[in-house]
Amino acid sequence: MSDHRLSEALEVLKGSGVRITPQRHAVLDHLIHSMTHPTADDIYKALESQFPNMSVATVYNNLRLFKEIGLVRELTYGDASSRFDCNTTDHYHAICNDCGKIVDFHYPTLSEVESLAEQVTGFKVSHHRMEVYGSCETCQLKKQAH
Repeated sequence: MSDHRLSEALEVLKGSGVRITPQRHAVLDHLIHSMTHPTADDIYKALESQFPNMSVATVYNNLRLFKEIGLVRELTYGDASSRFDCNTTDHYHAICNDCGKIVDFHYPTLSEVESLAEQVTGFKVSHHRMEVYGSCETCQLKKQAH
């Protein structure tokens, strides 16, 4: 499944006229295979042994490019580092208050919320996002052990 997604993403890049460098391929591959919504720093640390000459700036530049092309979404939560999500379909996130883990979950899109917001506020709504907060299973078990 993820290898198919990687192939599709590489085709999108090629179709956009973007050269597929080994670093770019590795960043994209890491994002697609990662289920953790990594930060740019996470990606850099995961790939630095494979690409000792790659800089954090290279990772950021590639993430910005992927975002512009529509291959990734940037998730910003307050003052924490941005996280990147390769799943660009409509979905929501459950976020652990303790460790920061983010897990995708699907639910029928709440389009009625957008239309209600438009009616109540007069805004032309472009999109919405929803996060659910709590403690992940790992953190719950750690709390029970204490």
